[in-house]
Amino acid sequence: MRIPPELCTRCKGYKRLCGLPRCPILESFRAQVSVYLKLRGLTASGSTPPSMLVGEYGYPRVNVYYMIPVDVYGESSKIYEDPVAWATRRLGLDDIVRLRSELLSARLEMPVHEPERLYESEVGLAGVSEKPVDSEAELEKAPIPNLRFDGVTKPLGPRAPARRIRVSSNPKLNPVVEKVIHDDVDVMSSVEELYKSGVDVYTIQRLLSLGFLGKRFRRRLVPTRWAITAVDDMVSRVLRRELRGRPEVQDTRVYYNEYLGNRFLIVVKPGPGAFEWIEVWQPRSFWVRETSNPVVWRVEENALGETTAMDGGFSAARLAVLEALAEEGRRGDVIIVREVTPAYYAPVGNWHIRETVRRAVKLKPIAVNPTRRELLEILVEHVNYNPQSLLSKSKLLKPPITLNEFLE
Repeated sequence: MRIPPELCTRCKGYKRLCGLPRCPILESFRAQVSVYLKLRGLTASGSTPPSMLVGEYGYPRVNVYYMIPVDVYGESSKIYEDPVAWATRRLGLDDIVRLRSELLSARLEMPVHEPERLYESEVGLAGVSEKPVDSEAELEKAPIPNLRFDGVTKPLGPRAPARRIRVSSNPKLNPVVEKVIHDDVDVMSSVEELYKSGVDVYTIQRLLSLGFLGKRFRRRLVPTRWAITAVDDMVSRVLRRELRGRPEVQDTRVYYNEYLGNRFLIVVKPGPGAFEWIEVWQPRSFWVRETSNPVVWRVEENALGETTAMDGGFSAARLAVLEALAEEGRRGDVIIVREVTPAYYAPVGNWHIRETVRRAVKLKPIAVNPTRRELLEILVEHVNYNPQSLLSKSKLLKPPITLNEFLE
Protein backbone atom coordinates (compact mmCIF):
# COMPACT_ATOMS: atom_id res chain seq x y z
CA MET A 1 0.00 0.00 0.00
CA ARG A 2 1.18 3.54 -0.69
CA ILE A 3 1.72 6.23 1.92
CA PRO A 4 -1.15 8.75 1.61
CA PRO A 5 0.12 11.88 -0.17
CA GLU A 6 -1.59 13.99 2.50
CA LEU A 7 0.76 12.48 5.08
CA CYS A 8 3.82 13.31 2.99
CA THR A 9 2.75 16.93 2.56
CA ARG A 10 2.40 17.28 6.34
CA CYS A 11 5.67 15.49 7.02
CA LYS A 12 7.92 16.96 4.30
CA GLY A 13 10.42 14.19 4.96
CA TYR A 14 11.56 15.05 8.48
CA LYS A 15 8.70 14.39 10.94
CA ARG A 16 8.66 10.66 10.08
CA LEU A 17 4.88 10.52 10.29
CA CYS A 18 4.90 7.33 8.17
CA GLY A 19 6.98 5.52 10.76
CA LEU A 20 9.90 4.78 8.41
CA PRO A 21 13.46 5.37 9.64
CA ARG A 22 14.21 7.61 6.62
CA CYS A 23 12.20 9.23 3.88
CA PRO A 24 12.74 7.09 0.75
CA ILE A 25 11.48 9.93 -1.45
CA LEU A 26 14.18 12.32 -0.23
CA GLU A 27 16.91 9.68 -0.15
CA SER A 28 16.37 8.79 -3.80
CA PHE A 29 15.85 12.37 -4.91
CA ARG A 30 19.13 13.56 -3.37
CA ALA A 31 21.09 10.83 -5.13
CA GLN A 32 19.38 11.41 -8.47
CA VAL A 33 19.95 15.16 -8.38
CA SER A 34 23.67 14.40 -8.26
CA VAL A 35 23.26 12.42 -11.51
CA TYR A 36 21.34 15.27 -13.10
CA LEU A 37 24.10 17.76 -12.26
CA LYS A 38 26.76 15.54 -13.86
CA LEU A 39 25.09 15.64 -17.27
CA ARG A 40 26.70 17.75 -19.96
CA GLY A 41 23.69 18.97 -21.86
CA LEU A 42 21.87 15.93 -23.19
CA THR A 43 24.89 13.63 -23.32
CA ALA A 44 25.92 11.14 -20.64
CA SER A 45 28.81 8.70 -20.60
CA GLY A 46 30.15 6.02 -18.30
CA SER A 47 30.47 2.23 -18.13
CA THR A 48 27.38 0.07 -17.92
CA PRO A 49 28.09 -2.46 -15.10
CA PRO A 50 26.43 -4.14 -17.26
CA SER A 51 22.86 -3.19 -16.37
CA MET A 52 19.76 -3.39 -18.55
CA LEU A 53 16.04 -3.78 -17.95
CA VAL A 54 13.15 -4.63 -20.26
CA GLY A 55 9.83 -3.17 -19.16
CA GLU A 56 6.43 -4.76 -19.62
CA TYR A 57 4.20 -1.71 -20.07
CA GLY A 58 2.82 -1.48 -23.61
CA TYR A 59 3.72 -5.10 -24.48
CA PRO A 60 4.37 -6.18 -27.27
CA ARG A 61 6.10 -2.81 -27.72
CA VAL A 62 8.23 -2.26 -24.64
CA ASN A 63 10.80 0.07 -23.14
CA VAL A 64 14.39 -1.13 -22.88
CA TYR A 65 16.51 0.72 -20.31
CA TYR A 66 20.28 0.93 -20.70
CA MET A 67 21.80 2.01 -17.39
CA ILE A 68 24.95 4.08 -16.97
CA PRO A 69 26.51 5.53 -13.80
CA VAL A 70 27.45 8.96 -15.15
CA ASP A 71 31.23 9.58 -15.30
CA VAL A 72 32.02 6.24 -13.64
CA TYR A 73 34.23 3.99 -15.77
CA GLY A 74 35.78 0.54 -15.73
CA GLU A 75 35.66 -1.85 -12.78
CA SER A 76 34.39 0.91 -10.48
CA SER A 77 30.97 0.67 -12.15
CA LYS A 78 30.44 -3.03 -11.29
CA ILE A 79 29.16 -2.24 -7.79
CA TYR A 80 26.08 -0.55 -9.29
CA GLU A 81 24.71 -3.95 -10.44
CA ASP A 82 26.25 -6.66 -8.26
CA PRO A 83 23.77 -8.39 -5.92
CA VAL A 84 26.31 -10.99 -4.81
CA ALA A 85 28.76 -8.28 -3.73
CA TRP A 86 25.97 -6.27 -2.05
CA ALA A 87 24.98 -9.26 0.03
CA THR A 88 28.56 -10.32 0.78
CA ARG A 89 29.48 -6.82 1.93
CA ARG A 90 26.15 -6.49 3.75
CA LEU A 91 25.31 -3.18 2.10
CA GLY A 92 22.31 -1.51 3.70
CA LEU A 93 19.11 -0.35 2.04
CA ASP A 94 20.39 3.23 2.03
CA ASP A 95 23.50 2.18 0.09
CA ILE A 96 21.56 0.13 -2.46
CA VAL A 97 18.96 2.85 -3.02
CA ARG A 98 21.76 5.39 -3.48
CA LEU A 99 23.64 3.21 -5.98
CA ARG A 100 20.55 2.51 -8.05
CA SER A 101 19.50 6.16 -7.91
CA GLU A 102 22.80 7.17 -9.49
CA LEU A 103 22.22 5.02 -12.57
CA LEU A 104 20.92 7.00 -15.53
CA SER A 105 18.43 4.88 -17.50
CA ALA A 106 18.51 5.72 -21.21
CA ARG A 107 15.25 4.46 -22.68
CA LEU A 108 14.73 2.83 -26.07
CA GLU A 109 11.32 1.74 -27.34
CA MET A 110 11.25 -1.55 -29.24
CA PRO A 111 8.87 -4.28 -30.43
CA VAL A 112 9.55 -7.52 -28.57
CA HIS A 113 9.89 -9.55 -31.79
CA GLU A 114 12.96 -7.59 -32.99
CA PRO A 115 15.69 -8.45 -30.43
CA GLU A 116 18.27 -8.56 -33.24
CA ARG A 117 18.27 -4.77 -33.24
CA LEU A 118 19.96 -4.83 -29.83
CA TYR A 119 22.49 -7.38 -31.08
CA GLU A 120 23.37 -5.42 -34.20
CA SER A 121 24.00 -2.20 -32.24
CA GLU A 122 26.02 -4.13 -29.58
CA VAL A 123 23.73 -2.64 -26.93
CA GLY A 124 22.42 -6.13 -26.16
CA LEU A 125 25.91 -7.64 -26.04
CA ALA A 126 26.99 -4.93 -23.61
CA GLY A 127 24.11 -6.04 -21.38
CA VAL A 128 25.54 -9.57 -21.03
CA SER A 129 29.24 -8.70 -20.95
CA GLU A 130 31.47 -10.15 -18.23
CA LYS A 131 33.05 -6.74 -17.68
CA PRO A 132 31.77 -3.15 -17.68
CA VAL A 133 31.43 -1.59 -21.13
CA ASP A 134 32.13 2.08 -21.90
CA SER A 135 29.05 3.75 -23.34
CA GLU A 136 27.62 7.10 -24.33
CA ALA A 137 23.96 8.06 -24.45
CA GLU A 138 22.49 10.99 -26.35
CA LEU A 139 19.17 11.91 -24.76
CA GLU A 140 16.15 13.50 -26.36
CA LYS A 141 15.43 15.46 -23.19
CA ALA A 142 16.83 15.85 -19.72
CA PRO A 143 15.90 13.15 -17.18
CA ILE A 144 13.57 14.07 -14.35
CA PRO A 145 14.76 12.76 -10.96
CA ASN A 146 12.46 9.88 -10.10
CA LEU A 147 13.05 6.42 -8.66
CA ARG A 148 10.86 3.40 -9.40
CA PHE A 149 10.66 0.66 -6.79
CA ASP A 150 9.60 -2.86 -7.66
CA GLY A 151 9.14 -6.04 -5.64
CA VAL A 152 11.00 -8.22 -8.17
CA THR A 153 13.50 -6.04 -10.06
CA LYS A 154 16.12 -3.68 -8.68
CA PRO A 155 15.17 0.02 -8.38
CA LEU A 156 15.31 1.99 -11.61
CA GLY A 157 16.92 5.44 -11.48
CA PRO A 158 16.19 8.66 -13.40
CA ARG A 159 14.96 7.92 -16.92
CA ALA A 160 15.00 9.75 -20.22
CA PRO A 161 14.30 8.75 -23.84
CA ALA A 162 17.52 8.10 -25.76
CA ARG A 163 18.18 9.44 -29.25
CA ARG A 164 21.17 7.14 -29.58
CA ILE A 165 23.30 4.81 -27.43
CA ARG A 166 26.87 4.19 -28.53
CA VAL A 167 28.92 1.31 -27.17
CA SER A 168 32.52 2.56 -27.27
CA SER A 169 34.43 -0.46 -25.91
CA ASN A 170 34.18 -4.13 -26.76
CA PRO A 171 31.84 -6.32 -24.70
CA LYS A 172 33.62 -9.36 -23.24
CA LEU A 173 31.47 -12.49 -23.42
CA ASN A 174 31.87 -15.77 -21.59
CA PRO A 175 32.64 -18.38 -24.32
CA VAL A 176 29.61 -20.44 -23.28
CA VAL A 177 27.39 -17.35 -23.49
CA GLU A 178 28.74 -16.58 -26.96
CA LYS A 179 28.10 -20.16 -28.07
CA VAL A 180 24.54 -20.20 -26.76
CA ILE A 181 23.74 -16.89 -28.45
CA HIS A 182 24.60 -18.49 -31.81
CA ASP A 183 22.91 -21.82 -31.05
CA ASP A 184 19.50 -22.67 -32.47
CA VAL A 185 18.04 -24.61 -29.52
CA ASP A 186 15.12 -24.20 -27.15
CA VAL A 187 15.29 -21.89 -24.14
CA MET A 188 15.27 -24.66 -21.51
CA SER A 189 18.27 -26.40 -23.07
CA SER A 190 20.16 -23.11 -23.26
CA VAL A 191 19.44 -22.22 -19.64
CA GLU A 192 20.56 -25.69 -18.48
CA GLU A 193 23.81 -25.50 -20.47
CA LEU A 194 24.61 -22.03 -19.18
CA TYR A 195 23.91 -22.87 -15.55
CA LYS A 196 25.86 -26.14 -15.62
CA SER A 197 28.77 -24.27 -17.20
CA GLY A 198 28.95 -21.92 -14.23
CA VAL A 199 27.23 -18.85 -15.71
CA ASP A 200 25.49 -17.03 -12.85
CA VAL A 201 21.70 -16.73 -12.81
CA TYR A 202 21.82 -12.93 -13.11
CA THR A 203 23.58 -13.16 -16.48
CA ILE A 204 21.16 -15.88 -17.61
CA GLN A 205 18.24 -13.63 -16.62
CA ARG A 206 19.61 -10.80 -18.79
CA LEU A 207 20.25 -13.20 -21.69
CA LEU A 208 16.62 -14.33 -21.63
CA SER A 209 15.28 -10.82 -21.13
CA LEU A 210 17.30 -9.36 -24.03
CA GLY A 211 16.18 -12.03 -26.49
CA PHE A 212 19.40 -14.05 -26.76
CA LEU A 213 17.93 -17.47 -25.90
CA GLY A 214 15.68 -19.85 -27.79
CA LYS A 215 15.16 -20.99 -31.35
CA ARG A 216 16.69 -18.47 -33.71
CA PHE A 217 13.50 -17.19 -35.35
CA ARG A 218 11.32 -17.42 -32.25
CA ARG A 219 13.38 -15.22 -29.95
CA ARG A 220 11.68 -12.34 -28.20
CA LEU A 221 12.49 -9.65 -25.68
CA VAL A 222 11.14 -10.75 -22.31
CA PRO A 223 10.18 -8.22 -19.60
CA THR A 224 12.82 -8.47 -16.88
CA ARG A 225 10.29 -9.22 -14.15
CA TRP A 226 9.14 -12.28 -16.09
CA ALA A 227 12.67 -13.37 -17.00
CA ILE A 228 13.88 -13.34 -13.38
CA THR A 229 11.23 -15.74 -12.14
CA ALA A 230 11.35 -17.83 -15.33
CA VAL A 231 15.09 -18.48 -14.94
CA ASP A 232 14.71 -19.32 -11.25
CA ASP A 233 11.96 -21.80 -12.15
CA MET A 234 13.85 -23.37 -15.06
CA VAL A 235 17.06 -23.85 -13.08
CA SER A 236 15.01 -25.27 -10.21
CA ARG A 237 13.50 -27.83 -12.60
CA VAL A 238 17.00 -28.87 -13.65
CA LEU A 239 18.07 -29.30 -10.03
CA ARG A 240 14.88 -31.18 -9.11
CA ARG A 241 15.49 -33.60 -11.95
CA GLU A 242 19.02 -34.25 -10.71
CA LEU A 243 17.76 -34.91 -7.18
CA ARG A 244 15.04 -37.34 -8.26
CA GLY A 245 15.87 -40.78 -6.90
CA ARG A 246 18.64 -39.48 -4.64
CA PRO A 247 18.57 -40.50 -0.94
CA GLU A 248 16.75 -38.22 1.48
CA VAL A 249 18.57 -36.05 4.02
CA GLN A 250 19.12 -37.96 7.24
CA ASP A 251 18.40 -35.19 9.75
CA THR A 252 16.05 -32.29 10.24
CA ARG A 253 18.13 -29.11 10.09
CA VAL A 254 17.14 -25.54 10.89
CA TYR A 255 18.99 -22.59 9.34
CA TYR A 256 18.63 -18.86 9.91
CA ASN A 257 19.86 -15.64 8.32
CA GLU A 258 18.66 -12.06 8.06
CA TYR A 259 19.44 -9.12 5.81
CA LEU A 260 17.78 -5.81 4.87
CA GLY A 261 15.06 -6.17 7.50
CA ASN A 262 14.11 -9.64 6.21
CA ARG A 263 14.47 -12.72 8.42
CA PHE A 264 14.62 -16.23 6.98
CA LEU A 265 14.13 -19.46 8.90
CA ILE A 266 14.71 -22.55 6.74
CA VAL A 267 13.87 -26.11 7.81
CA VAL A 268 15.22 -29.02 5.74
CA LYS A 269 13.86 -32.42 6.74
CA PRO A 270 13.64 -35.97 5.34
CA GLY A 271 11.05 -36.14 2.58
CA PRO A 272 10.56 -36.54 -1.19
CA GLY A 273 11.18 -32.87 -2.02
CA ALA A 274 8.09 -30.81 -1.20
CA PHE A 275 8.40 -27.10 -0.49
CA GLU A 276 6.46 -24.64 1.63
CA TRP A 277 6.89 -20.86 1.62
CA ILE A 278 5.37 -18.81 4.43
CA GLU A 279 5.70 -15.01 4.39
CA VAL A 280 4.89 -12.97 7.48
CA TRP A 281 4.59 -9.26 6.74
CA GLN A 282 4.69 -7.23 9.91
CA PRO A 283 2.49 -4.12 10.30
CA ARG A 284 4.05 -1.00 8.76
CA SER A 285 6.36 -3.03 6.53
CA PHE A 286 6.43 -1.87 2.94
CA TRP A 287 3.33 -3.43 1.38
CA VAL A 288 1.15 -3.51 4.51
CA ARG A 289 1.61 -0.08 6.02
CA GLU A 290 -2.03 0.41 6.99
CA THR A 291 -2.63 -2.87 8.83
CA SER A 292 -2.41 -3.45 12.56
CA ASN A 293 -1.87 -7.24 12.38
CA PRO A 294 0.71 -9.34 10.53
CA VAL A 295 -0.28 -10.50 7.05
CA VAL A 296 0.61 -14.10 6.18
CA TRP A 297 1.05 -15.48 2.64
CA ARG A 298 1.67 -19.15 1.93
CA VAL A 299 2.74 -21.13 -1.16
CA GLU A 300 2.86 -24.91 -1.31
CA GLU A 301 4.71 -27.04 -3.88
CA ASN A 302 4.73 -30.84 -4.05
CA ALA A 303 7.70 -33.04 -4.90
CA LEU A 304 6.72 -32.99 -8.60
CA GLY A 305 7.05 -29.19 -8.71
CA GLU A 306 3.32 -28.51 -8.85
CA THR A 307 2.68 -25.28 -6.98
CA THR A 308 -0.39 -23.56 -5.55
CA ALA A 309 0.65 -20.07 -6.69
CA MET A 310 3.26 -18.18 -8.70
CA ASP A 311 5.51 -16.11 -6.46
CA GLY A 312 8.85 -14.57 -7.44
CA GLY A 313 10.16 -14.50 -3.88
CA PHE A 314 9.42 -18.18 -3.40
CA SER A 315 11.09 -19.04 -6.72
CA ALA A 316 14.27 -17.22 -5.67
CA ALA A 317 14.39 -18.88 -2.24
CA ARG A 318 13.61 -22.35 -3.59
CA LEU A 319 16.48 -22.09 -6.08
CA ALA A 320 18.91 -21.25 -3.27
CA VAL A 321 17.92 -24.31 -1.21
CA LEU A 322 17.88 -26.66 -4.21
CA GLU A 323 21.44 -25.58 -5.04
CA ALA A 324 22.55 -26.60 -1.54
CA LEU A 325 20.70 -29.93 -1.74
CA ALA A 326 22.17 -30.67 -5.18
CA GLU A 327 25.65 -30.00 -3.82
CA GLU A 328 24.92 -32.42 -0.97
CA GLY A 329 23.40 -34.96 -3.35
CA ARG A 330 20.28 -35.47 -1.24
CA ARG A 331 16.65 -34.43 -1.44
CA GLY A 332 14.31 -33.36 1.32
CA ASP A 333 11.21 -31.42 2.27
CA VAL A 334 11.82 -27.73 2.82
CA ILE A 335 9.95 -25.05 4.76
CA ILE A 336 11.04 -21.43 4.32
CA VAL A 337 9.62 -18.80 6.65
CA ARG A 338 10.27 -15.20 5.64
CA GLU A 339 9.46 -12.41 8.08
CA VAL A 340 9.42 -8.88 6.65
CA THR A 341 9.94 -6.15 9.24
CA PRO A 342 9.34 -2.38 9.00
CA ALA A 343 13.11 -1.97 8.52
CA TYR A 344 12.52 -3.11 4.92
CA TYR A 345 11.25 0.33 3.97
CA ALA A 346 11.97 0.14 0.23
CA PRO A 347 11.65 -2.93 -2.05
CA VAL A 348 14.90 -3.52 -3.93
CA GLY A 349 14.05 -6.69 -5.86
CA ASN A 350 14.04 -10.36 -4.93
CA TRP A 351 17.80 -10.85 -5.41
CA HIS A 352 18.25 -10.33 -1.66
CA ILE A 353 15.95 -13.30 -0.98
CA ARG A 354 18.06 -15.55 -3.19
CA GLU A 355 21.36 -14.36 -1.69
CA THR A 356 20.20 -14.37 1.95
CA VAL A 357 18.85 -17.91 1.69
CA ARG A 358 22.00 -19.03 -0.15
CA ARG A 359 24.03 -17.71 2.74
CA ALA A 360 21.70 -19.26 5.34
CA VAL A 361 22.06 -22.83 4.09
CA LYS A 362 25.85 -22.49 3.97
CA LEU A 363 26.00 -21.52 7.63
CA LYS A 364 26.02 -24.01 10.48
CA PRO A 365 22.44 -25.08 11.36
CA ILE A 366 21.04 -23.42 14.48
CA ALA A 367 19.37 -26.73 15.38
CA VAL A 368 19.50 -30.38 14.31
CA ASN A 369 16.58 -32.77 14.88
CA PRO A 370 14.67 -30.36 17.16
CA THR A 371 11.76 -31.68 19.21
CA ARG A 372 8.38 -29.99 18.93
CA ARG A 373 9.14 -27.97 22.06
CA GLU A 374 12.56 -26.92 20.76
CA LEU A 375 11.05 -25.92 17.43
CA LEU A 376 8.50 -23.74 19.21
CA GLU A 377 11.34 -22.08 21.13
CA ILE A 378 13.21 -21.45 17.88
CA LEU A 379 10.13 -19.86 16.33
CA VAL A 380 9.63 -17.64 19.38
CA GLU A 381 13.25 -16.48 19.21
CA HIS A 382 13.54 -15.87 15.48
CA VAL A 383 10.05 -15.06 14.13
CA ASN A 384 7.83 -12.34 15.61
CA TYR A 385 4.60 -14.27 15.12
CA ASN A 386 2.60 -16.64 17.28
CA PRO A 387 4.44 -19.99 16.89
CA GLN A 388 1.32 -22.09 17.39
CA SER A 389 -0.48 -20.12 14.66
CA LEU A 390 2.52 -20.58 12.39
CA LEU A 391 2.53 -24.33 12.97
CA SER A 392 -1.20 -24.52 12.31
CA LYS A 393 -0.77 -22.79 8.92
CA SER A 394 1.98 -25.19 7.84
CA LYS A 395 1.59 -28.71 6.51
CA LEU A 396 5.29 -29.55 6.62
CA LEU A 397 6.42 -27.69 9.74
CA LYS A 398 5.24 -30.38 12.12
CA PRO A 399 8.06 -32.42 13.67
CA PRO A 400 7.10 -35.87 14.96
CA ILE A 401 6.28 -36.21 18.65
CA THR A 402 9.07 -38.03 20.51
CA LEU A 403 8.31 -40.81 22.99
CA ASN A 404 9.25 -38.56 25.94
CA GLU A 405 6.93 -35.83 24.74
CA PHE A 406 4.12 -38.35 24.26
CA LEU A 407 4.57 -39.65 27.80
CA GLU A 408 4.47 -36.12 29.16
